[in-house]
Amino acid sequence: MRTSGIIFLFVAVLFVFLRGCTSPEGQEERGSAVFSHGVVVSAHPAASRAGVEVLRVGGNAVDAAVATGFALAVCYPRAGNIGGGGFMVLRLADGTAMTLDFREKAPLKAHERMFQDEQGKVIPRASLDGSLAAGVPGSVDGLLTAHNRYGHLTLEKVMAPAIRLAEKGFPITRKQADALNRYRDDFLKANKGIPVPFVKEEPWRQGDTLAQPELAATLKAIRDYGREGFYGGWVAEALIRQMEKGEGWITREDLRQYRAVWRKPVRGEFKEYSIISMPPPSSGGVALIQLLHMVEPYPLSEWGWNTPMSVNLMVEAEKRVYADRAKYLGDPDFVKVPVEELISREYCLRRMRVFRPGKMIPSDSIAAGDPYPYESEETTHYSIVDGEGNAVSVTTTLNRSYGNKVVVEGAGFLLNNEMDDFSIKPGYPNSFGLVGGKANAIAPGKRMLSSMTPTIVEKEGKLFMVVGSPGGSTIITSVFQTILNVTEHGMGMQEAVNAGRFHHQWRPDMIFYEQKAFSPSDTVELVRMGYRLKKRTSIGRVDAIRVSSGRSLEGGADPRGDDMVAGY
Repeated sequence: MRTSGIIFLFVAVLFVFLRGCTSPEGQEERGSAVFSHGVVVSAHPAASRAGVEVLRVGGNAVDAAVATGFALAVCYPRAGNIGGGGFMVLRLADGTAMTLDFREKAPLKAHERMFQDEQGKVIPRASLDGSLAAGVPGSVDGLLTAHNRYGHLTLEKVMAPAIRLAEKGFPITRKQADALNRYRDDFLKANKGIPVPFVKEEPWRQGDTLAQPELAATLKAIRDYGREGFYGGWVAEALIRQMEKGEGWITREDLRQYRAVWRKPVRGEFKEYSIISMPPPSSGGVALIQLLHMVEPYPLSEWGWNTPMSVNLMVEAEKRVYADRAKYLGDPDFVKVPVEELISREYCLRRMRVFRPGKMIPSDSIAAGDPYPYESEETTHYSIVDGEGNAVSVTTTLNRSYGNKVVVEGAGFLLNNEMDDFSIKPGYPNSFGLVGGKANAIAPGKRMLSSMTPTIVEKEGKLFMVVGSPGGSTIITSVFQTILNVTEHGMGMQEAVNAGRFHHQWRPDMIFYEQKAFSPSDTVELVRMGYRLKKRTSIGRVDAIRVSSGRSLEGGADPRGDDMVAGY
């Protein structure tokens, strides 16, 4: 290499490194928390306590999951929700596993070009702002469906903590105060003079009480009338009025028709571990299993955690997986998704056939594979294990932070902007930069593709780990790295969650990384290989549980947020 090239490389790496050093993460690493009877890990301390409160009075993991989910709708409004949707992976103590899809749906009036103008150009922010951006909510039906089948306690007992938090209020954290202040103008604009609980005259401060009496009334309607308390009655009428006022397309018929769907888990093997994860319309489970198959033949434990060799392998696998996601993944009720072909070990190894350690392959040289031998950032995740060994992994979302910022007048809950998760135009990236194709095009009643990856891991047939993360397109890679941190690099659960992360999603052709993910010398080596790097403040917020051979439960709560482990 000529001298000028060496100087350029040195300056580029120094710039990247110094940029990272001048923007500290501001996160405190957390120590492990181990319990024996039950544990809940979620994005907010009050929600984790709500789940444990229900466990202590005889509830099982599903009761605790429902309690935690409704509590997050109150105390974590930026992503906890009853106006959004999500996915649940459930493993009973006897090993029986199933998944519940309560992803939002496109309204019956929706069509493929609804966010394009007459010339076919995408209308800026139309899929993100206002009532038109909202899909039909699924969270309430999902939580009630799970409770009806597997819960032990009454709905009144399970929902009591959330109703109490909404009525009496709770002290907000510093991070929440900062976020509410940051989004103040957005709330005012979205709600056009209607008072909302997230805005007050003076700035929010840590410790201020956030009470939501209208949301409490909605939660009481759900407690008293079940599904009809949300999808019918006065709450549904409030939502329809909001749609009419904001020119949204959700109708009474959309609400009447919505149903959560039980689906068969997507399963895969990685060494002595079995992976149980979410099938389409989530891309998470398929992508996670593909990634694990692609890296399995290589000696990651010998290469070491986040060394250039390990990162090179993982990034090249990620490029191929996200390329496949863009082409093949969508709602299986509308398109044929070749799940078994995509996750087959043979196909995954074939995708990595041209990989050579130490070599960077540009994303422009990588397209989706052919899985047929002859012929796809604001979310929240929580993990729960009860004393009997039942395990629940749940990820829910409003899409962007606080969804579309619209609060349903009189009912107190936020609307999602999940319509942006469709391919609003083939090849056009969504707000997370993910490119989609025809399989994820908008259609009436269709569920939009997701990256949510709630996952349960078994080791030699026994419950080993419950894991998941928010983070839009980074969810898949955050879960992937956390699993490898434990299985390949020998980390404890909290250590694995604390560890620095990186992310590549095929397009843009860029490694995004946290400051603590790479050493300066490793950064130099990655740049030498040809990679472009860009620092991010944080990637994902993993909440996970590891079960030891002695049945002790180690929770890992992500220090990137206010997440907390609670148990007994």
